[in-house]
Amino acid sequence: MKHKTRFSAFLLGTALLATPIGAEGLIQQEINQGWSFKQVRGNNWYSATVPGVVQTDLMDNQIIEDPFFRLNERAIQWVDKEDWEYKTTLKVDDELYNKDNIELDFKGLDTYADVYLNDSCILKANNMFREWKVDIKGLLKKEENELRVYLHSPIKVDLPKYKDIPYPIEAGNDQSENGGIFDNKLSVLVRKAGYHYGWDWGPRIVTSGIWKPVYLVGWNDAKIDNIHYIQSNVSAKKADIKARATVIADKEGDVTLTITAEGIKNTWHKTMPVKKGINVIETDLTIKQPKLWWSNGLGEPHLYPFTAAINMNGTTCDTETTNLGIRSLRVVNEKDEYGHSFYFELNGVKVFAKGANYIPQDNFLPRVTPERYEKTILDAKNVNMNMLRVWGGGIYENDIFYDLCDQHGIQVWQDFMFACSTYPMNPEMLDNIRHEAIDNVIRLRNHPCLAIWCGNNENHTAWFNWGWMRKYKKMGVYDQMWKDHNDLFQHLLPEVVQEYDATTFYWPSSPYGGNPEARCESGKEDWNPDGDAHYWNVWQGRDPITQFNKIKARFFSEYGFQSFPEYQSVLKYAPEKRDHNIYSDVMMAHQRGGAIANERIESITKQEYGQPKDFASTLYLSILLQGDAIKTAMEAHRRMMPYNMGSLVWQHNDCWPVASWASRDYYGRWKAQHYFTKKSFQDILVSPIEEEDAVNIYMVSDRLKATKGELTVRVLDLKGNIISEKTKQVTVPANTSKIQYTASTEELLSGKDRNEVFIHARFQEKGQEKVITNNYFLTRYKDIQFPKAVIQTESVATGDGFDVTLRCDVFARAVFLSLEGIDNFFSDNYFDLIPSEAVTIHVTTSLDKATFDRQLQCISICDAF
Repeated sequence: MKHKTRFSAFLLGTALLATPIGAEGLIQQEINQGWSFKQVRGNNWYSATVPGVVQTDLMDNQIIEDPFFRLNERAIQWVDKEDWEYKTTLKVDDELYNKDNIELDFKGLDTYADVYLNDSCILKANNMFREWKVDIKGLLKKEENELRVYLHSPIKVDLPKYKDIPYPIEAGNDQSENGGIFDNKLSVLVRKAGYHYGWDWGPRIVTSGIWKPVYLVGWNDAKIDNIHYIQSNVSAKKADIKARATVIADKEGDVTLTITAEGIKNTWHKTMPVKKGINVIETDLTIKQPKLWWSNGLGEPHLYPFTAAINMNGTTCDTETTNLGIRSLRVVNEKDEYGHSFYFELNGVKVFAKGANYIPQDNFLPRVTPERYEKTILDAKNVNMNMLRVWGGGIYENDIFYDLCDQHGIQVWQDFMFACSTYPMNPEMLDNIRHEAIDNVIRLRNHPCLAIWCGNNENHTAWFNWGWMRKYKKMGVYDQMWKDHNDLFQHLLPEVVQEYDATTFYWPSSPYGGNPEARCESGKEDWNPDGDAHYWNVWQGRDPITQFNKIKARFFSEYGFQSFPEYQSVLKYAPEKRDHNIYSDVMMAHQRGGAIANERIESITKQEYGQPKDFASTLYLSILLQGDAIKTAMEAHRRMMPYNMGSLVWQHNDCWPVASWASRDYYGRWKAQHYFTKKSFQDILVSPIEEEDAVNIYMVSDRLKATKGELTVRVLDLKGNIISEKTKQVTVPANTSKIQYTASTEELLSGKDRNEVFIHARFQEKGQEKVITNNYFLTRYKDIQFPKAVIQTESVATGDGFDVTLRCDVFARAVFLSLEGIDNFFSDNYFDLIPSEAVTIHVTTSLDKATFDRQLQCISICDAF
């Protein structure tokens, strides 16, 4: 987290951002009041919100309706074909006006924007991902100043460029046809979030706007442009850190850099002469016995607030505070007996990466509140994740995202913003991207959560496995296009990382590693022995779900399975009865995978469970199917330790209400997959699996010390009768996977048929009350005659809701609790009930007890048919 010291000043059209350090210090204020906007070819001005985008301002002024509701997305496609103008008025008080240096700082402009101050054009922006700073000292009036931002239609700007390209571009997720511009895939020609042009889980809503804050900044003598804390040698005994401050001065003189850290007694000083312009001041910091930063599950993610201050001519000119996590974090990609390893090593410890791929939380980025950010990160932490991958078709996330990952121990795999497309290059575009990369590498490099920089999502594998190479060789343009690819991902981006963040690992693409022409073949069990893998054949290729148990890789950075949102969520965007068919116009508009995706869900549901009886049951079973599939994958990946050391599921969240691969829907509702993740990713996993006519019970541990306890393996029928039982004392080794129990399937069945019984494995750690359990079936759920489950519930008011205790006299599979609406949360859901064993769930809700008891619905799998 970066905090500049600031001094108060009054500005008409601005709001104060922070507190002062003194009259000579740097002043910074946010320009977020008094804005209005209009369609350029229109006459009427309307109130505007900054930060914001055109579409949200149009909604706020009731000019367009919510595009997430039913079919409204279709009605707003005109917006991106228009130019828009924003304006506000600034009045500067004496203190700010008298500063020697005054800048306008646009943290983000979306995307083609001309900025005018008092009718002088001061900036022409062309990249959503860059920060734009302009010296305005000579233009600023003491009285009122007019600030205008002219936003050009990205469609009108880029359409002529597209028509000049002599070969077809690959951008399969660009929904240009939905935007009424035919097959003109413009997303690759602009430095803007790719998903705004559509994806197979998102709508086509091409935004324009002042999407990040705008600041007026005044300073004298010198300011800190940025400071880099380079952690060169870190252990629990000592941390060696080089502090490298980039200082901008407006005169020659001596500058003293002083660094202090809360919780550390040392104070570091470095004085050196500076010239007018850019200067670098370095000093070495040594910290004895530091508290280290650990990822979720391994220890405390301790943060030290480091404050750097610069003093010139006896005056403190500027300060900057950085919350620094002291840690050693590297990617180990080295030759071994299987190929090349690929894992993250934190403070000398091999870490199994448990997490998900993350996309932007909304198509309208400025309306993602701090509360939504916090919930999103906590929803990762609370299901035992330790990593999120910021995917390359979205954005370099806002500072708060990384701040929260720092605080909660969530490592970040950071893609550069390129995904699934070919990107034509020219010198101007390469230079633009270089500045984009520098801006974001500098902004993010001090975050302890930052674990890896990755060039793109799937561009490399696409050349070899999606037919791009063959296609472009046949067209005679392969050499130029492959050069464009390598100039960007093998030269420009790694050069920027090496220059500005050399201690962080760069990976050219995801997936990457080994001979790509020999990988990613359906059914191939050794998927990628050299790097990370995206395994999609269970979903895209219709391999059976059990194939997750066979496919091996060194690191799974993508895999997934689609489902619909739950019924109460669907009612938010598709409330009408006529919408309640998965092939209705509304449901299909909110299924960007197309009819083939619905057909997959439908057919695999029938294969695995049977035919659902109605619409709500179809949604329920699709969610359960997704959960069961991903549970299978997660457990398989963890059983492969240490050969495989990562499992990042696609995906953590949605950007609008939609059928997708997300484990949490747009409203933040947990699907079965998310509940199952909490159990599959706990630090000790008990995982039964049938392998070659025997049932093996694996125990997997992420702990750094061995764990002793009692393992019990039971075979029960669906009425709870024990067919066989085995108990043994086991020692679970640290940070690995090991088979702790083996028995032949025939022996365990004891004459019973496979569809009559299930395996219930449980582990109780010595001296602990908590019991870790897992259920395993030896056949498809469709083949099991689940008895009618009559579930008894009893609720007791507690704090912010109710504790609900559930009991059943037969096995109840995938018990699902629900209330009307979505303003509630269940501590567990889609869980199994063992006969005669009570389960208590906490429900967070504001309902009174009578209403709660009346509304509470409880079903299990037998109720879906």
